[in-house]
Amino acid sequence: MSLDRFLLASKGFEHHLRAVPPDGWDAPTPCTEWDVRALVNHMTRGNLNYVGLLRGATREEFLAARDAEALGDDPVTAFTESVRACAAAFAEDGALDRVVDYPLGELTGRRALAVRTTDSTVHTWDLARALGADDTLDPGLVAWIDENHDDIFAGLALNSRVFAAPPAGVAAQSRQDRVLTRFGRDPR
Repeated sequence: MSLDRFLLASKGFEHHLRAVPPDGWDAPTPCTEWDVRALVNHMTRGNLNYVGLLRGATREEFLAARDAEALGDDPVTAFTESVRACAAAFAEDGALDRVVDYPLGELTGRRALAVRTTDSTVHTWDLARALGADDTLDPGLVAWIDENHDDIFAGLALNSRVFAAPPAGVAAQSRQDRVLTRFGRDPR
């Protein structure tokens, strides 16, 4: 079930989040514009923004809130509560069939959940890399993203603000590498 994939991806992110040392919040991430705290804020705010979309928020409202502070003094709790709120919103009757005003184009809730799950999975790798932790992603999630990428992102106005270009000269050695390079990551 698609909600199970989102929860699995979120659990992977939470696993690394719980390992952030007190002095690790300003460590750089593969997302060059974000340190660890900004990446965690992006994930937390993203979950909350999807709740808004499912409840009728516009793409403009989504984008206006994209970088707003969402962590407070307890980033782990803020993130886990955002996951619960996001999962609950996607689990509401009719949510997966509802059309939302996503910033890159209108989507059904089902596809919005797939985009959110993909984003959560890729950013789990970013957080693991920033912490110097094992960056192996769940193989089932990786396979699902690899097999469904084109369907998930079909018709969306993807651009460099959303996804970096695949790095030049990187040969994908594994399925995970192939997924990561699609999202502008260099798995080397």
